[in-house]
Amino acid sequence: MISKQTNQATPYQRTRNLFNPKSATPYRLSRSRLENFLSCPRCFYLDRRLGLEPPGMPAFSLNAAVDQLLKREFDTFRRLQQVPPLLKTWGLSAIPFAHPLIDEWRDPFKGVQYHHKPTNFIVFGAVDDLWIDPQGRILVVDYKATSTEQPISLDNEYRQAYKRQMEIYQWLLRKQKLVISDTGYFVYCNADKTRASFEARLEFAIELIAYEGHDDWVEDALQGSHQCLLKDTPPDYKPDCPYCRYLQGAFSLSSKPSLEFQQELF
Repeated sequence: MISKQTNQATPYQRTRNLFNPKSATPYRLSRSRLENFLSCPRCFYLDRRLGLEPPGMPAFSLNAAVDQLLKREFDTFRRLQQVPPLLKTWGLSAIPFAHPLIDEWRDPFKGVQYHHKPTNFIVFGAVDDLWIDPQGRILVVDYKATSTEQPISLDNEYRQAYKRQMEIYQWLLRKQKLVISDTGYFVYCNADKTRASFEARLEFAIELIAYEGHDDWVEDALQGSHQCLLKDTPPDYKPDCPYCRYLQGAFSLSSKPSLEFQQELF
């Protein structure tokens, strides 16, 4: 779906990794793109069908550093097949799960993958970590870094996406024929900003939050996203979607996109 007037993409459009309803090749759909569909089907369609990708987020380098250091710490005990001291302080006897594909499953460009044949999607997502309890159940673990003086809770609005993130990982791993516990864990690292001085270091309080996942929504979401992409026109504009408003405002201020292309969108 490119501009019909010129038969070429506008300067705003990406031309790679677009969904083609006529193609028999499996289409790669990441966990984050499925979350985009749940947030706004219209923006999901504009991105995956027309190549109008939402503005990117800045890289959270400090969060990435915390993730990397946690992985190294837990990898030490994965090799030793011992319970990490941090888990002992929380009263858990789980050990980091040693699986030959663990590095691939944590790779954001590969991740845990499953070919969902009803939609012909290759669904994938990269986990932070996996632990295994004494009963042989795999626990999905997600690392989070923040700095707040407020109690950490999963109940606020934007953290509902964190819950779905956990649940789709559980769904993907169940498709690998693993025994996955409904209970997953968020490891929250909260940087202390009340210290008197910086002294070239951050100090973190680490909190473990258990979450009971329910992945029964995933199948419907995949079917819904697939039906969305099969349409010839985008879903309806969402006034409460910030990117819908941004895109409409950007095009209204620009004469670059063709009138016909704007009409396709709005």
